Amino acid sequence: MANKLTIKTSRKPAVTITRVALKTDRLVYFAVANKAIKYLYGRSRIVYIGTTKRGARRIAASAAAKANEMLSIYGISSLEFYTVSCRARQGVKTWHKLERGLILSFREVFGEIPACNTQGNRIKWTDEDWYFTRRRLRSVVEMYS
Repeated sequence: MANKLTIKTSRKPAVTITRVALKTDRLVYFAVANKAIKYLYGRSRIVYIGTTKRGARRIAASAAAKANEMLSIYGISSLEFYTVSCRARQGVKTWHKLERGLILSFREVFGEIPACNTQGNRIKWTDEDWYFTRRRLRSVVEMYS
């Protein structure tokens, strides 16, 4: 008779979705690590800034797709995802403007874009500061750092 297989369980949830993520579809989300990682001008727990117009489904898909890349950074064993949103404006994809503004603010504060973001190295401020104040964008980045 073959040996029986062992069943392993986890005490902590793998993914937690709250009602906050379901309130709006078009939003920006932060992937925040359990440990701060080193950037050019300091340390931050933010490893990814993304955007979605499909709400929590996209956040869960991104978590699954990028988990290997994000969790392979030395010292990171868990990730939390936080959402940020703003009001809609007619004819403007405000969630894209918000994401760009947050990535630009992150780059100003830490000297480079988040570790798992691939785009944003060469972007420049266009009209993001017409929609949001730079001070508020910076405070949001610092809140999750």
